Amino acid sequence: MQTIMYGIPNCDTIKKAKKWLDDNNIPFLFHDYRKDGLDSNLISQLYQTLSWDELLNKRSTSYRALTDQQKESLNEKSASLLFIEFPTLIKRPLVIHQGVAIIGFNQKNYQTFFAV
Repeated sequence: MQTIMYGIPNCDTIKKAKKWLDDNNIPFLFHDYRKDGLDSNLISQLYQTLSWDELLNKRSTSYRALTDQQKESLNEKSASLLFIEFPTLIKRPLVIHQGVAIIGFNQKNYQTFFAV
């Protein structure tokens, strides 16, 4: 099973995670939400590993830009639609490796996760 990193390429945390994977010779496919797409099928696949609230980046500018009504009415369906419209609402990087997900980048966590 291939390792896939999801995110946007200009994110500093994505760059750090990519470098770590490269430095540790871990092959991966990078899925750019904007270039490669983000649709309901991909969201459904991600939901098999993580819940919508685990994916939601409440520290993002995109989240802060949501209306109070949008924030208060968040649920799996509304989050899916917002993730598609605003991919930066998804925490990053999101890496799926052997069917298991890890969010964010921390060198020690990656060493454990990938058992390097």
